[in-house]
Amino acid sequence: MMQWREGVVEQVRDRWPGAVEYAVRLAGNGGTVRALAYTALVGEPEVGDRVLLNASALLRGLGTGGLAFVVATPDRLPADPPPQDGHIVKARYTPQQQMFLAVDEQDSPHHATLTSGPAVEVELAGMPVVVADLHSALPAVLAGVRAERPGAVVAYVMTDGGALPIAFSRTVAALREAGWLAGTVTVGQAYGGDHEAVTLHSGLLAARHVLEADVVVVTQGPGNVGTGTRWGYTGVAAGEALNAAHTLHGRGVAALRVSDADPRPRHRGISHHSTTAYGRVALVPADVPVASSGDEFGALVLGQARELAAGAAGALTVREVPVDGLDAALRGAPVRLSTMGRGLDEDHAAFLHSAAAGRWAARLLSE
Repeated sequence: MMQWREGVVEQVRDRWPGAVEYAVRLAGNGGTVRALAYTALVGEPEVGDRVLLNASALLRGLGTGGLAFVVATPDRLPADPPPQDGHIVKARYTPQQQMFLAVDEQDSPHHATLTSGPAVEVELAGMPVVVADLHSALPAVLAGVRAERPGAVVAYVMTDGGALPIAFSRTVAALREAGWLAGTVTVGQAYGGDHEAVTLHSGLLAARHVLEADVVVVTQGPGNVGTGTRWGYTGVAAGEALNAAHTLHGRGVAALRVSDADPRPRHRGISHHSTTAYGRVALVPADVPVASSGDEFGALVLGQARELAAGAAGALTVREVPVDGLDAALRGAPVRLSTMGRGLDEDHAAFLHSAAAGRWAARLLSE
């Protein structure tokens, strides 16, 4: 059940494209809470406005998403948007469903691009597609790409396993502002990218033939869901993303989820999430980059990667990637690197292996 709260906007705390964060004083001496408004859904509340909130995640003390969300400003509803094309509904059959012009629907100016010419004849034409489990891998992958090929055009395809609105990600907003991303495509039920797509397959095609990307990164949005079981986590879709890339004649690059700091044994070294997604779900050839750090932990991960490849359902190929310059590239990222609450120096291996995947993808551009 959703837990409702009512409050009054006291302060604008922060804003970025598509979202505004507020301090909201709850009714009935409930204190002040952080609340996020998606401007495409509810407009921009102003200081003094009464707002209705969904406080469920906040009251449960969740990490990602642990804040209230503005559902409506009942005393001052936003004006209707201007008429626009498009009839693809996302967040379907929820009270906040929205209608978009998808890149692959008939009314789209890009429909012909995705139904004829190169998009059909060569599809992805060997384009590297880096797949990662966690959203936090995105800036690290981009750092690796840029360390090897600074001029590469990179697009982000966001799947719907985590947050549905891309506006939730301050990381994406900052990467776009810094020029690290050429564009974004939100697929499935995810929404708010530069382009919308009905499926991951058409999203990949849009990244290649509409955004003209050299490299594509595929991850879910912020808010990975996991249950501690082999199959009960949203990152399992990383294996399906490799299948999609291969189906479209792309070059799949499996970014490993690695940690030398996670207290949970199932996530130390190569996470069981990676071994399941890449070893059991992916049924196609893909490259598995491993950061060649030369230390004891690096040797552990390399051994685990070789074991993963030997028993995988698909034809995985382990690629040892040199790490020279990657630490500096990571430290030069325009966003704060954080995964599961740990920063770069707290879980260096996690970001280093994501950067290695980006570097390997950039090297494929020379083949």
